[in-house]
Amino acid sequence: MPAQDAAAARVRAVEIQQDEILTGEAVALDVQPVGYFLRALGTLIDVLLGVAVLVLFALVTSWLIGESVLDAGALPILFITVLVTVTVVIPTVVETMTRGRSLGKLAVGGRIVRTDGGATGFRQSFIRALVGVLEIWLTLGAIAALVGAFTPRAQRLGDLMAGTYSERTRTPALPSPAPSVPAPLAAWASVADVARLPDRLSRRIAQFAQNADAMQPPARARLAASLATETAAHVSPVPAVDGETFLRAVVAVRRDRELRALQLEEQRVAALTAAASATPRGFPAR
Repeated sequence: MPAQDAAAARVRAVEIQQDEILTGEAVALDVQPVGYFLRALGTLIDVLLGVAVLVLFALVTSWLIGESVLDAGALPILFITVLVTVTVVIPTVVETMTRGRSLGKLAVGGRIVRTDGGATGFRQSFIRALVGVLEIWLTLGAIAALVGAFTPRAQRLGDLMAGTYSERTRTPALPSPAPSVPAPLAAWASVADVARLPDRLSRRIAQFAQNADAMQPPARARLAASLATETAAHVSPVPAVDGETFLRAVVAVRRDRELRALQLEEQRVAALTAAASATPRGFPAR
């Protein structure tokens, strides 16, 4: 049936556009990965910390050799030990103990998790650190930058091999609740006709209602009066209230009616889907 096919296509489109992670318990998690540039910044911070440790080691070693405390013949072995510690051991231990967090990841608001949304362990951290020697240290980050630019979640080569990615831990603040219709206009809202309001004017009114509290009183009053005059030509009946109250009521009425329309559409789609699944194959629905 065309209506059923359209409903199914709409449902599939919604599912494809959502960024969800399916866990092992078949639970869909709506998470956001850290962006490419933030990941690069976090990695740069971790690398700079590693370089600082190497520089500190070089300074201490030079002082020890100068004081004849350390034999110069042991320098290559000591250098290799410190190099492996900085590039492999420390990243592995830090990510294992902090469940995927490091100083650089904390700075950009991210943490390393498995592709199913679970916390990482020693195996994932060790693989990422080991591969990082090649893609970050030996190639100055060129391989990591190239691979991250062409993967959907900015995953580097170590992430692909370990089955991990960087999850965003700093979620944006929730918007303030949408204001309802002002109390003096509750009766007016049930009979108001706002369907003829142009979309461009409706967006301007919504922006004014959202930013009015941050405006200077004279400019706020002038803009409210101008918008109210322009809006009155498309709304019927026009209530006898001040311009800002009128605009806030129009925004609330239009929002509530659009929300009800979307809810009714979802109910119709659900009813069509249920009817299609309940109809036996080979027998037309009556």
